[in-house]
Amino acid sequence: MSVNSITLVGRAGRDPDVRYFESGSVVANLTMAVNRRGRDEDPDWFNLEIWGKQAQVAADYVKKGSLLGVVGSFKLDRWTDRNNGEERSKPVVRVDRLELLGSKRDANTNNFGGSVSEEEVPF
Repeated sequence: MSVNSITLVGRAGRDPDVRYFESGSVVANLTMAVNRRGRDEDPDWFNLEIWGKQAQVAADYVKKGSLLGVVGSFKLDRWTDRNNGEERSKPVVRVDRLELLGSKRDANTNNFGGSVSEEEVPF
């Protein structure tokens, strides 16, 4: 039996980088910092890849510092470096479920200092 599942709770390290494709697909990429138990320890950083409706939610509501919960699977992105031809890889969490865990006040405030109506918040 093989199981590839990861569950994380942490804060967005930056605003999502969102790309829209001609096919109608959307992908959001961002980093997430997850604290360790010891206060003196540095957080662990994870690269997140979110597709579809969840990606659009991330684009609309996730900002640097947002408290998030994610459930997904681990994958290893591999590519050849264009500059030197070396094989490169990067661990990525492919998010299947995104939960916005911040307070209601956090969810209702956008970058412009305005508010988002209750109807516009998807949860």
